[in-house]
Amino acid sequence: MPYKVEIMIIYHQAFDLYHTVYRMIQLLGYFKRGDQIEIDRLRIWDYYMLFPNKLSNLKLRRNEKDIKNLINSFIIRADNPYEEVIDDRKMFEKIKPYQMTAIKSLASYGIVNKDYLTTNRINSISSELIEDYISKLEKLTNQEENTIKLLTSHFYQMSLYGEYGLKDRSKLLESKYDAQ
Repeated sequence: MPYKVEIMIIYHQAFDLYHTVYRMIQLLGYFKRGDQIEIDRLRIWDYYMLFPNKLSNLKLRRNEKDIKNLINSFIIRADNPYEEVIDDRKMFEKIKPYQMTAIKSLASYGIVNKDYLTTNRINSISSELIEDYISKLEKLTNQEENTIKLLTSHFYQMSLYGEYGLKDRSKLLESKYDAQ
């Protein structure tokens, strides 16, 4: 008796280079500062763009109840059983090659500086170029817009390193040995 084998192909934007470039362009478009962004910070932001419900898992201080309320009010996405992430840190490492290739692509297009690997930070070279790309992209959903606004405001102001830094709060990257 022959066996019937069914194959199910599941697409996830976490493993789509073009979608990663799209997310990073959107993040950089909302980032209106002339400062540089650490690559790890951009990668963490990108992770939360993919999984906005995971923002509620961030370790927040008592005086940040307003941020917790914003997350609970505006960052709500129905759970999708095909998008369940069991281990955030493993998933974060799995998408790293896509994120780094996306940054490399942005550098090759002249959107971000090419020396990002030596400085471990990126900065936008041309806000006009970013705005031109964004104008050609699909409009963000309210969920995505709220997530980006929260990430590029409150989570930009905090340190990336040390206790209560973004790495420590997210637990996506090791932070125990970081210099403060």
